[in-house]
Amino acid sequence: MFSSLGAVLMLATVAFLSGCTGLPRSGPDPHAVEANATVKAFSAAGNRVGIDYALVDINQSVLAHLPKSARSSLSAGFGSGSSGPPPLTLGVGDVVQVSVFEAQSGGLFIPADAGARPGNYITLPNQTIGRDGTLSVPYANKVKAAGRPVYAVQIDIAERLANRAIEPQVVISTVTSRSMSASVLGDVKQAKKIELSPAGERIIDVISEAGGLSVPKEEATVTLQRRGRSVTVAYRTLSEHPRENIYVQPGDTIFVDRNRRTFLAFGLTGESGRFDFDDSNLSLGEALAKAGGLLDDKAEPQSVLLYRLVERDLLRNIGLDVSRFRARDVPVIFRANLRDPAAFFAVQQFPMQDKDVIYVSTADAVELVKFLAILNSVTASTRDIASTHDAWRD
Repeated sequence: MFSSLGAVLMLATVAFLSGCTGLPRSGPDPHAVEANATVKAFSAAGNRVGIDYALVDINQSVLAHLPKSARSSLSAGFGSGSSGPPPLTLGVGDVVQVSVFEAQSGGLFIPADAGARPGNYITLPNQTIGRDGTLSVPYANKVKAAGRPVYAVQIDIAERLANRAIEPQVVISTVTSRSMSASVLGDVKQAKKIELSPAGERIIDVISEAGGLSVPKEEATVTLQRRGRSVTVAYRTLSEHPRENIYVQPGDTIFVDRNRRTFLAFGLTGESGRFDFDDSNLSLGEALAKAGGLLDDKAEPQSVLLYRLVERDLLRNIGLDVSRFRARDVPVIFRANLRDPAAFFAVQQFPMQDKDVIYVSTADAVELVKFLAILNSVTASTRDIASTHDAWRD
């Protein structure tokens, strides 16, 4: 009887294993995909992808060479503007109106028989400051205007007319200001050039005048270009740190862009998927927390992996041999051993970068449990078959 029961168990086990392809699946199994392919292009190294990579353990030495995730700063790059708004000057392309006042009639511009003239002044036709930076005033010749404040040009013209006019006073009004403006471009509702006022406008002011953001503020970055320099900060930095909301200067270009900084988490984390940074700086420890941490009954704390492309020079500084890698950026897997209590300090100092990939490996014991569970289901099924067979014989 025992031999017949053993034969039944063996046949049932073989039948079960051979029929595994008939079990429910969420899609085609790997063997079916390979068998039904019309053309096959296999890697020379079998199933390996063929991408060489470096494996680097996260420790104190590695942290010392990693670039710090320092927050960009407009105030540090261009000054905080604590002294007030920048002075506005005339510039090439500005259209101005010049009025000359005299103390009494009978002078250079006001005839003695002015009669019912409303005042002792004359207004010259509007004129544009030329490429040479000057404007023309009768009897004062060409006067340098570009790069000078209005009051300085007024005094200069009055001094030149002093020998001809009667106690002249000059007033310059700006009709159109083309040089005292800043451009706001990118992801705003109405990109435009904005004329700056003597009161002074800050970064958020000109963005608001351009209609505000057309993207979520959490994903918006602001780039300020000024005199050949460029600094980019998160929009939230401007709103949360007033010191960063500096004054705009003539000729500035403010570019608003949508930059969704994300990382991916796979494996034995509490939640897999794509996660937003939601902050200018994010550490590996904080990223693991955003992904729900490690599943304590399945994850292998000794093998927390982070995938990233790293510049060769940085790896060389760490002491890694990069002679086998040809490209400037080298695929690297950083590994953290969270069984070591000190590693929690290390992952809090390890800065995340946009598009990093985190993978938490499965503990070896879990694979054994899976195997035992499958074996138990097979033996349970064969026992049921044997019991049914014995009951049928009886």
